[in-house]
Amino acid sequence: MKEIFLFLTLALSFGLGSNAIFGQDLVSRPSPAKEAKGSILEAQVTIQYSAPSVKGRAIWDDLVPYGKVWRTGANEATTIETDIDLTLQGHILPAGKYALFTIPGEKEWTWVFNTVWEQWGAYRYDESKDALRLTAVSETSPVFHEQLRFEVTEQGIAFYWENLMVHLK
Repeated sequence: MKEIFLFLTLALSFGLGSNAIFGQDLVSRPSPAKEAKGSILEAQVTIQYSAPSVKGRAIWDDLVPYGKVWRTGANEATTIETDIDLTLQGHILPAGKYALFTIPGEKEWTWVFNTVWEQWGAYRYDESKDALRLTAVSETSPVFHEQLRFEVTEQGIAFYWENLMVHLK
């Protein structure tokens, strides 16, 4: 009986200790978990993402290649959720939760809203599961953004990182 008690005590202790050592603390990751919330007209919109930093790296068409599907952040796929149908650039995104991918380009980006929102990165991205695709022009940001950032405002969704910004209206 003592052996069983000792075994269970050690197993429980190791399990709790290993969680602190090996578990993923979403805030202390190199690309911490972030959330952008706001209203676009009557719609309540939430974007959850992991925010990488530039760290002196070349970003566009290097770390993030042009013309390829990107998770638009780090770690898990970025997600966007709207409580009611949302109109973006004249197109309707039905209420729900989606993976938000982008296809960066030198002057224009494609925003992809995919119905498979629970996935790691874009490794299992399946175009046939897209709910909506939109394009937006990229612009030079007036300020440098070390860490990737999303904003949700009455005017739409904004993405900022490094010296770039892209808006969906």
